Amino acid sequence: MTTPTPASHLAQLNVAKLRFPLDDPRVAPFVEMLDPVNDDADAAPGFVWRLVEDGEADATGLRPLGDDVIVNLSVWETQEALWDFAYRSGHLEVMRKRRDWFHRHVEAHLVLWWVPAGHVPTVGEAVERLAHLRAHGPSPRAFTFASAHTAAEAAGHAPDGESAAV
Repeated sequence: MTTPTPASHLAQLNVAKLRFPLDDPRVAPFVEMLDPVNDDADAAPGFVWRLVEDGEADATGLRPLGDDVIVNLSVWETQEALWDFAYRSGHLEVMRKRRDWFHRHVEAHLVLWWVPAGHVPTVGEAVERLAHLRAHGPSPRAFTFASAHTAAEAAGHAPDGESAAV
């Protein structure tokens, strides 16, 4: 028996404002964890895709929200797969130490949204979802783990010209 391909995947963007430049020795422990954590993500059950800069192993050189803000953009088969990676893997160790390298968040720093399976979200799309969450709060269009919505709920909330995930 084959498992049907899901019609939707979960996209996520999280952002972090650096306390120091990435080449500062105080950030070295974070930089040293990047490759192992990204390798874990790539091999994690339910992982679909993650943003990387051309010719690089990660996206830390991409700075769409300012020189001191790094972004992580990825796509997962399910919310549970993303949760398991974020909170039940080596990634958790990075999160526990985040205050050493990143400023405290004063506004939403993580946004989740459903995309049609096979769709690769752009950085612009992800930044727009984060801006929507910050401006309007959680909704089926842009939400967080604490305010999650299903793909079916999101299907009716796509703006004109954008295909809704189902």
